[in-house]
Amino acid sequence: MNRFMTVFAGTSLAIPVSFAVWLTSTIFFHQPFLIDAGIGLAGGAASYGTLSAVRKQKFLTRNQLSRKEYNFISKNLKEASKKIWRMNRALVSVRSVSKLRQRLDLIHSARKIHRLCLKEPKRFYAAEPFYYKYLDSAVELSEKYAFLSSHPSKTWELEESLRETSYILKELSYSIEKVLQQMIAEDVERLNFEMKVAKHSLKESFLDESVKFDDRIK
Repeated sequence: MNRFMTVFAGTSLAIPVSFAVWLTSTIFFHQPFLIDAGIGLAGGAASYGTLSAVRKQKFLTRNQLSRKEYNFISKNLKEASKKIWRMNRALVSVRSVSKLRQRLDLIHSARKIHRLCLKEPKRFYAAEPFYYKYLDSAVELSEKYAFLSSHPSKTWELEESLRETSYILKELSYSIEKVLQQMIAEDVERLNFEMKVAKHSLKESFLDESVKFDDRIK
């Protein structure tokens, strides 16, 4: 759910409502200024809360989620946001150009999955392998890789550990990319279907125009 839009819409409604309630209270009830101000603020807060609740319920209905499911998913996504930030910070801090594309691919796939789930929380269920199986390992190995890479002198044992960590990160990147592809498989299938329908419609339209053109010539 877009928190910024919820806050913006709620505030846009709450401010004029607060003013209207305050003005009404001042004109008709003749209460002290502080009481009128409190009534106005209460009216604005009530309108803000009501609008937020309505928007949240619409969001839950659209995503076919119960409030309990949404709270559960939101908690997991908040925790995952911190982990992804740690992973990004670790991988970006590695100065070595070697394996740069691999690190960027891992970051991109993880961010893409997370953005999709933030936008459409129901997708969280399709991304469970990423959140429950791969993310913790990716964070731990990324921080280990960054730590080992920061050492100025590289012994044979250190180089070997770096190679092994890089290889496992590469395998994790493939696995996370696979989760992403599975998540968007239905979207790709739907897009292909819509393209077929559009092509069929264009083909029929072209044939109709050809027939009309032939009729005009005759």
